[in-house]
Amino acid sequence: LSELEALMERMKRLQEDKEDEEASQEEMATRFEKEKKESLLVISGGICALQIPFSFDDDIVSTDVSRYIEDPGFGYKDFARRGEDHLPTFRAQDYTWENHGFSLVNRLYSDIGHLLDEKFRMVYNLTYNTMATHEDVDTTMLRRALFNYVHCMYGIRYDDYDYGEVNQLLERSLKVYIKTVTCYPERTTKRMYDSYWRQFKHSEKVHVNLLLMEARMQAELLYALRAITRHLT
Repeated sequence: LSELEALMERMKRLQEDKEDEEASQEEMATRFEKEKKESLLVISGGICALQIPFSFDDDIVSTDVSRYIEDPGFGYKDFARRGEDHLPTFRAQDYTWENHGFSLVNRLYSDIGHLLDEKFRMVYNLTYNTMATHEDVDTTMLRRALFNYVHCMYGIRYDDYDYGEVNQLLERSLKVYIKTVTCYPERTTKRMYDSYWRQFKHSEKVHVNLLLMEARMQAELLYALRAITRHLT
């Protein structure tokens, strides 16, 4: 099977398994913990690019972005140390964007919550209902796996989601790409972009980037707004 056909077959099989028998809460919690720990081991690409000057055709670009930031030491850090047995978890049900973050951010900055919510929903629901050359495909499962994997990297867990789907739908090269784009965007290379979903259209892969960025923004907002809520109460 080609990469595309194999992915569609996995999506079909997961949907059939879900209809036949749903995983228990304990199983889903275990799968989340496994995926969360494994995400810490995913190494972003482009680390060897430090001394290579930028060119549009280069596979690897310079990571020197110090001229664009005030604090050169500012950047992403894993939310837990590797090897720890009990990694911190942010249960989305305890503080959701829809029920908590949206109303608070509107109180802090009038109407910004509506604009952010519209942006999140638009990007999450954006689809042509295609996968490469296949039409009339329901891509909901794949979009949710991408969005929830980013939140998983930030320690956010949805109790109603089976994280076994992430492991089935997102291959290793895509996970490396996701972590790089989300956590270390300056290390992203064209080679990495080309390494996953080779049969997909550019517009579909650009949509992946949009999903990753919105998922990251929402994760950061959830942490920040939860901290503000605790301070206010």
